[in-house]
Amino acid sequence: MAKTWSDLFEYYKFLFMRGAESLEEFYKRKFQWVPEEIRKDIGHFNLFKLKPDFCGPDSIPYRRRDFYKVMLMKGHSRVHYADKVVEVKSYALSFSNPKIPYKWEHIAPMEECTYCIFSADFFHQFGHFHDYEVYQPNGTHIFELTEDQAAEVRVVFDKMEAEFKSEYKYKYDAVRNQIFELLHYALKLQPSEELNVQPMNASRRIAMLFMELLERQFPIDEPNQYVAMRSASEFAEHLNVHVNHLNRSVKEATEKTTTQLIAERILQEAKVLLKQTAWSVSEVAYALGFNEVTHFNNFFKKHQELSPLKFRKSVV
Repeated sequence: MAKTWSDLFEYYKFLFMRGAESLEEFYKRKFQWVPEEIRKDIGHFNLFKLKPDFCGPDSIPYRRRDFYKVMLMKGHSRVHYADKVVEVKSYALSFSNPKIPYKWEHIAPMEECTYCIFSADFFHQFGHFHDYEVYQPNGTHIFELTEDQAAEVRVVFDKMEAEFKSEYKYKYDAVRNQIFELLHYALKLQPSEELNVQPMNASRRIAMLFMELLERQFPIDEPNQYVAMRSASEFAEHLNVHVNHLNRSVKEATEKTTTQLIAERILQEAKVLLKQTAWSVSEVAYALGFNEVTHFNNFFKKHQELSPLKFRKSVV
């Protein structure tokens, strides 16, 4: 029976309000068992190669997970993450992280699916993998591959699996290196202009601290959670720098103003909340730091050319 608009949003509210899926919930949902040492001090890691008959056409729910995932798959799918929708027609390499909710909608059964999952603790004191673009809210998380590229990625997963199953004393260090290898492989697929490495200077350091502080306020999981900082002066105060210095540094490092970056991130979260929850517009507005719903409506219309309600109806 077809669901009504109200039914769909009640369903999304149920999914969203459960919070991030834990590793334990993941194992129970996928395999009906939980590893005994899932919360070991070294962090959790596991790798799976699913047979085609186990890669069914069912969809996983739109939800955040409290672990990271790197996956090679083949099949016709539609991926919903943050405020984006990406259609995959064949091979893809994907990167999922705890900050961003996502959903895989399998239009046809997957023909191939190999992936690894790991907790943040698994990379403790072993590089800053979460700083790379594939794990940032505005970064690219899904990379479509040619057959030859998929074969190259498959080789890395095979090496990872061999190390993971070995008795080598430092096998987890080798596995971490192979995760980095996949990460760099994906980044090299992006246009070269996106990969120009700029020297680290004082402006870039301040800009990075600003972006980290901005991102810490998201995602919004509950209606009583709210964005505390929405102005350049508030961020400057927390960073203990003059607001003019912050603005100059951010502009130099990103070619965008501080105000632009704050607005872009708030808009992205607004679209996620309107699309994936049944919260009222006033609840969304409050969570995003707007004292008046009319201010939120005006902000949203300015950037999206639709009212929040019209946007919500357009994506159901």
